[in-house]
Amino acid sequence: MLVYLLVACDGLDEKQEKKLKRAIPDVQTALQAFVAENASATLIEDCESDALADWQLGISQPISKKADLKPLVTLFNELATKHGFDCEAGSIEGGERDPVSYFGKHEGQGDAFLIAAYLGL
Repeated sequence: MLVYLLVACDGLDEKQEKKLKRAIPDVQTALQAFVAENASATLIEDCESDALADWQLGISQPISKKADLKPLVTLFNELATKHGFDCEAGSIEGGERDPVSYFGKHEGQGDAFLIAAYLGL
């Protein structure tokens, strides 16, 4: 199953947007390092729009068992705590994203096994 985790860039107030924009270089560096270490992971990076709500920043990765999701969720939990944002997790099928969970600074820490259950793994 192809799963994704994204930085939730929509629904932010002005203060949250400014904070996230300042954090983007650090977040991108951490995501790029994860992808470099995990050959099956792919960086999702569409941050060209002037509107932060349109940005897509995260990672997609094929996952076959619950335990495989843990490193990805751990990374996003750490980034969300450090930089104060929420994350979206879900699956990709036929090029369409299907979100199943939100977690992070405001939504609470993500649990890889619970997200895996939502994904049907």
